Amino acid sequence: MTYRAFLGLGSNLGTREDFLNRAAAELRRTPGVHLVWCSPVYETDPWGDVPQGRFLNAALEIETTLDPPGLLAEIKRIERQVGRTAGERWGPREIDIDILLYDGLVHSGDGLTVPHPSLAERRFVLVPLREIAPDVVHPVTGLTVTEMADACRDGTRVVRSPHHIRS
Repeated sequence: MTYRAFLGLGSNLGTREDFLNRAAAELRRTPGVHLVWCSPVYETDPWGDVPQGRFLNAALEIETTLDPPGLLAEIKRIERQVGRTAGERWGPREIDIDILLYDGLVHSGDGLTVPHPSLAERRFVLVPLREIAPDVVHPVTGLTVTEMADACRDGTRVVRSPHHIRS
């Protein structure tokens, strides 16, 4: 069976655009994952209290035959392969890949919560996601991505970047 999922990508260390592109390329090469669509890239203020540089963020739509824990395992492998190093929680990172939504599923366990528990609170995720999935419905709140983005009170700066993810 094939499932539709949405991922968030972010980077604020090193050659940020390169990290996003390398992660997308690895996703394309991953068995059981088909990259359907990439949002434009946005430059965003960091979220949280840790002082750090701006992020580049994007959202991806994928089709996958992997279950959520299997997809998470592949994402963690890709993060390591692309160059993510251990760091402080919500701190700077070379690459971060999050499962945002997974085919209307609500899942908690195996070190994974889907939908992403902070999805509705983060403009840096919602703005790119709205570009590719405006009418997708959050399975817990019943709100569309557009409705969540419009209601989001996160005041961080989110600006479309000239960078892009190569197809």
